[in-house]
Amino acid sequence: MNPQQAGDSGVPNIEQLQNVAMNVVENFCGIVAMPVEIIIRPHYGTRYYPVPVTFFSCVMMILLPLFSAMATGIVNMIPFSHARAPIGLFSIGSLSQLFFLLLFIHGIRLYRRMIDMSREQNSEFEGPPLPFFQLIPGTGSFWRTRILIEPAVVFVTGMVLGRFYIFQSGLATYVQIAALMLTMKSFVAWFRQWEYLRKIMDARFAGPIIAKLVDNRATEEDMATVHLASFPKNLAPDLREAAVAHIARAFTGSDAADSSKAH
Repeated sequence: MNPQQAGDSGVPNIEQLQNVAMNVVENFCGIVAMPVEIIIRPHYGTRYYPVPVTFFSCVMMILLPLFSAMATGIVNMIPFSHARAPIGLFSIGSLSQLFFLLLFIHGIRLYRRMIDMSREQNSEFEGPPLPFFQLIPGTGSFWRTRILIEPAVVFVTGMVLGRFYIFQSGLATYVQIAALMLTMKSFVAWFRQWEYLRKIMDARFAGPIIAKLVDNRATEEDMATVHLASFPKNLAPDLREAAVAHIARAFTGSDAADSSKAH
């Protein structure tokens, strides 16, 4: 357990870099998985998808069908080559049309919630899973359903429908990629909640050790559990109190530091 504070130079620390990286991963995965996620989570809240995620997901679903058509056309321009049209009932273009249709329908639903906020209790909640997921063993856990079961169902659906030529190869590949992105996005969301609770528990664990530091009673074993070095034996009392106050702020915030001084 290390106190995560930025230095005086203002250089971001490891925790800040981790938060930035998790934001990038979560938003990127949300952009890729959104067309599939709004199908399996049709009751999401008004603030569940940030505006940039919705925008870039729309751009993606506009460009993917164009890219697919252009790739086939470019291959056909190569001499002595002919790209056969993908076999399947539904293409990536079909998903794009469904995506924008669902956005229009969801837009009406979300607009009603925005105008009458009493219709919604939590605007960031993604909503309950589809009813048929309750038939699958293990769906009693919310996060197990989000991280494992829902992406697994999406992945298997894309693979099976692709094998039976209901989905064209491009659409089947995209659905499988979206399932993996949905897993990572849900894992990041779970990790944030776990980390928040873990920090509270770690701060509670560090409190008695910091109190011992104030009285100069902390042993080497106590400080090793929170990765602290022992103070010099001839350290002045005022410097010890200042150091302990700084450590308390680093671990538990300014309020905890004040309480440590009071003790």
